[in-house]
Amino acid sequence: MNDMHGNSPKTLRKDLLAQRKQFAAEPGYQPSNQALLSHLQHFLESSRGKLQTIALYWPIQDEVDLRPTLLAWAKVIADRQLALPFARPDKHLDFFIWQAGDTLIPSQHGVLEPDPNNPRRPQAIPDCILIPCVGWSESKGGGKPYYWRLGYGGGYFDRTLTHLRKANPSLLCIGIGFSWQKLDDAQWQAQTHDEPLDAMLTESGLLS
Repeated sequence: MNDMHGNSPKTLRKDLLAQRKQFAAEPGYQPSNQALLSHLQHFLESSRGKLQTIALYWPIQDEVDLRPTLLAWAKVIADRQLALPFARPDKHLDFFIWQAGDTLIPSQHGVLEPDPNNPRRPQAIPDCILIPCVGWSESKGGGKPYYWRLGYGGGYFDRTLTHLRKANPSLLCIGIGFSWQKLDDAQWQAQTHDEPLDAMLTESGLLS
């Protein structure tokens, strides 16, 4: 689906979001969506015992909805927790425990967020963060692949990951997207301030 070359990130982002909206209405969307969720399920099962707190996102603009799969994962063992991001004024993210049915509040960008003042839902340090991608790319350095995320342009995740990785070097950051969203160097290249993803989860599987 990608035929964009040499666009600015802003134009590229707009085109990719339009393509995602179109893709979500096509017959091929449901099989791709189900395949991605199946690979997520496999990842969760293979990570048994390693993950206690997973940060997810509240889906917007045709992003893949991970909530049912992750709620089912959290339900199996009492210690498992899910967390949602809260956007601070300084453009960093904090994560707060989330359970189904919690009252959420809209951010300045219209994204539903946890209430940071809810005493029953404390702040959490995630073991794993699942991050939605508008687009993504892959590069290789020293034989190891690196995955990069094109997001909405606010820089929230890059700032947050820089901070969290210093506090928790074993933090696992996984991008969520489809294969057709992969960008080549002619379309987009990660900048020096961009934080790499540890893996990329698509309908084709977990790339790491």
